Amino acid sequence: MSTPYPFTAVVGQADLRLALLLNAVSPAVGGVLVRGEKGTAKSTAVRALSTLLPQVDVVPGCRFSCAPAAPDPACPDGPHEPGPGSARPARMVELPVGASEDRLVGALDIERALAEGVKAFEPGLLADAHRGILYVDEVNLLHDHLIDLLLDAAAMGASYVEREGVSVRHAARFLLVGTMNPEEGELRPQLLDRFGLTVEVAASREPAQRVEVVRRRLAYEDDPAGFAGRWAGDENEVRARVVAARALLPQVVLGDTALLQIAATCAGFEVDGMRADIVMARTATALAAWAGRTSVRKEDVRQAALLALPHRRRRNPFDAPGLDEDMLDRILDQFPDEEPEPEPDPEPDHTPDPDADPDSEGPDDNGGGPDGGGGVPPQGGGPQGSDAPADSTDTDGPAEAPDETPSDAPESPQPSTREAGGPEQAAVRAAEPFRTKMLSVPGLGEGAAGRRSRARTAHGRTTGAQRPRGHLTKLHLMATVHAAAPHQRARGRDGRGLVIRKDDLRQATREGREGNLVLFLVDASGSMAARQRMSAVKGAVLSLLLDAYQRRDKVGLITFRGATAELALPPTSSVDAAAARLEQLPTGGRTPLAAGLLKAHEVLRIERLRDPSRRPLLVVVTDGRATSAGNAAGRTDSTPRELAGRSARLLQAGGVASVVVDCESGPVRLGLAGVLAADLGGPAVTLDGLRADSLAGLVKNVRTAVTSDSNRRAA
Repeated sequence: MSTPYPFTAVVGQADLRLALLLNAVSPAVGGVLVRGEKGTAKSTAVRALSTLLPQVDVVPGCRFSCAPAAPDPACPDGPHEPGPGSARPARMVELPVGASEDRLVGALDIERALAEGVKAFEPGLLADAHRGILYVDEVNLLHDHLIDLLLDAAAMGASYVEREGVSVRHAARFLLVGTMNPEEGELRPQLLDRFGLTVEVAASREPAQRVEVVRRRLAYEDDPAGFAGRWAGDENEVRARVVAARALLPQVVLGDTALLQIAATCAGFEVDGMRADIVMARTATALAAWAGRTSVRKEDVRQAALLALPHRRRRNPFDAPGLDEDMLDRILDQFPDEEPEPEPDPEPDHTPDPDADPDSEGPDDNGGGPDGGGGVPPQGGGPQGSDAPADSTDTDGPAEAPDETPSDAPESPQPSTREAGGPEQAAVRAAEPFRTKMLSVPGLGEGAAGRRSRARTAHGRTTGAQRPRGHLTKLHLMATVHAAAPHQRARGRDGRGLVIRKDDLRQATREGREGNLVLFLVDASGSMAARQRMSAVKGAVLSLLLDAYQRRDKVGLITFRGATAELALPPTSSVDAAAARLEQLPTGGRTPLAAGLLKAHEVLRIERLRDPSRRPLLVVVTDGRATSAGNAAGRTDSTPRELAGRSARLLQAGGVASVVVDCESGPVRLGLAGVLAADLGGPAVTLDGLRADSLAGLVKNVRTAVTSDSNRRAA
């Protein structure tokens, strides 16, 4: 086993370290979500935390880590006889993004359960994490059904496995820690709210601090054991302080004034529900215990708000998390602190400065232990330093400058005025988003779990049965009984139970919903440049982006104007990155519709090779005009309109499901968007008709029949 990087050697990241330590003091706080760019020591700090947790006493031989003093009466390995326990370090269990349901909750041997009536249960990661840490790297990429199971276990403190009337339950109380890069997509609001605290991390821009990061990393890589040994004293002091704070925690008093400050803060920031109030109360109590006090002060409540509220104030994925600290201070100042009661003389505070390297003079970044109510810079302060040892997956080079968009999506150069064929107009703001109609891809897919199109999934409505192709996960009971029934006499059945063989088992096939690749092709030419019109167009695309976020889709954005079509955002799970690119979109110039369609064909072809199971949905936002061949010019005798029709039919021949959002307005309508939709083999929807509350009704399928339109054209 490799030597972990010392927790106290992490440079900067004061908020991150404080949030992790508060959860170590009081696991009831509810875990930590760490958001930040790549290379900011997120994984390093989390992995290092496990070495600071006190050892746990367990029943010898119990696979579910029952405590000898109070064993779980429902433990599958129980009942346990009273006796001495054995001490072991607290575990840190990592949940891979691609884990199966059985790996998370455990696997039940269905064959033995039916044939022998025994509960042969193999524990999963939830059992391993009991009384320890469950760490989910890239938690925003975790499948929805795993997130649901994780939330249930975290809320109830127990894991349940139910299979065809056979039930297994075991305790599962753990510290939930997740890390994520917002560029790769956001979390569902339900999951965001379940994390007690959240921390935004970024690499330091101070050269001296970055030098210290590099110095410590190189020292660790050269001699991990020696480097850890030099920090052993600091690690032991922080470990002892965690133990002392845990012991003091039950004595901390949360007074009425502190409770009023907490309630007023949550109400003032219009936080939904009551979970925020409870988390703030637990966090403020843990802060007081960490500081060696038995009463909660205003500075504890303030620091608790900075850690517990920012992620609970987001109303949609395009809102940046954060908290107005001036407003926070005004709310708290309405309730002055009560007269402090006499405090017992605390033990001398020997918490080391994590940034004071024993062998070198490192820069002071205020990263030491909290002083009073935390003693750390507020979350809204400047970025802290970071660290990335060799075993960290977060760092593969110097940290990059923060950006609103993924690093693999470079800004596309805009064509010059001469290339565009007209003056470029400044970007306009998008109109207010609205709830859109349901757009889906026809047929039955097998892509990643989501909420848009019909697909064969591991969860959903049971539609049939088949022989299992591997490990049996979802038993179809009636099909299994039907397969075994004809052979009972030949197998010598002489009792009430069925004689079940492995060949009799049948896997249930289920139908649910999948997420798709929604590729937006947006016309940014001069014909769309009217300010009110472009504002409405951007509002419609923003609404569709919000719908894609809620349905767990990947999104991409192509724009066309002047002589070219540009991939403004490669397919990604980050819809807020697409919204940022859309907001900055300028307009003007001619309309190279064919170039845009061919660019969409190229992007979809490449994505089909990368992820063949994810089906695409092309959303073309245009008025249907084509005034320039652009870089899609083929035969010189072809008009721009003919090239656009040919390009659209190429997409239709490739089986791409498409829908055209008709942006044409005014009393005289040419109907060109409808012609384009017919060439693509999909429907055309007006901007007004895109709203879910319009009279046109829901769009059930983008392959809506266009027979009448085709007949009219033929006539």
